Amino acid sequence: MDTVELEVQSRDKGVRVSDLRAQNLIPAEYYGKGVENKSLQMDYQSFRKVFRTAGGNTIITLKVDGKDELNVLAHEVQLDPITDSIRHVDFSNVRMGETIQTKTPLEFTGVAPAVKELSGTLMTNLTEIEIKCLPRDLIRNIEVSIEGLVEFSDYIRVKDLIVPDTIEILNDPEEVVANVIAPREEEEEPVVEEGVEGEEGVEGEEGVEGAEGEEGAEGEKKEGEGSEKKEEGGGKAEGGGEKKE
Repeated sequence: MDTVELEVQSRDKGVRVSDLRAQNLIPAEYYGKGVENKSLQMDYQSFRKVFRTAGGNTIITLKVDGKDELNVLAHEVQLDPITDSIRHVDFSNVRMGETIQTKTPLEFTGVAPAVKELSGTLMTNLTEIEIKCLPRDLIRNIEVSIEGLVEFSDYIRVKDLIVPDTIEILNDPEEVVANVIAPREEEEEPVVEEGVEGEEGVEGEEGVEGAEGEEGAEGEKKEGEGSEKKEEGGGKAEGGGEKKE
């Protein structure tokens, strides 16, 4: 079992949190089943160094005021959304004889042939796994070899992960951990065949000529009708003149 130690001090709740941070101190809370909650504070750089090594799944032994020792996990680390600096930490109590649930990060190793030889893209669908075990059986990470991803149809699932028998994985066994997807094919622009526009133009010209021809014929027709009506009108006038004599 890996453990790390961290010096912390009891925190006076009358001191403002902003004042603690101004002194390069991090406020923290300790809690757990059957234990008394404690308000703590610790040096920023000391915790940062320990957490970089331990993460959230390694037991940290807190030395409170240089005497009391508490076995804990860094249950939650609150970060500033802008500066990414550590703002607050929650420590959860660990009972060495009782199982605990925590999340362990996945570490991907090797090279996937489907990436190297087929120019695919590796997809890591999970970056951590939820596990259950005794505190002494905790592991820092789970190694995942991606060298078995030879084709795009290959998958690494939760059931394929290798962990000690003392650890129980709580994720769905069929859940996909990683796979490789095929490269996207660039869509080709549609090619316009030569002559299509010309044919449309010819049809258009024929349509115009046809329209002009129809218009001309209709004009001639109207002109003819007018002449006929004029002649009829003249006949009536002559008839009228004869009657007058």
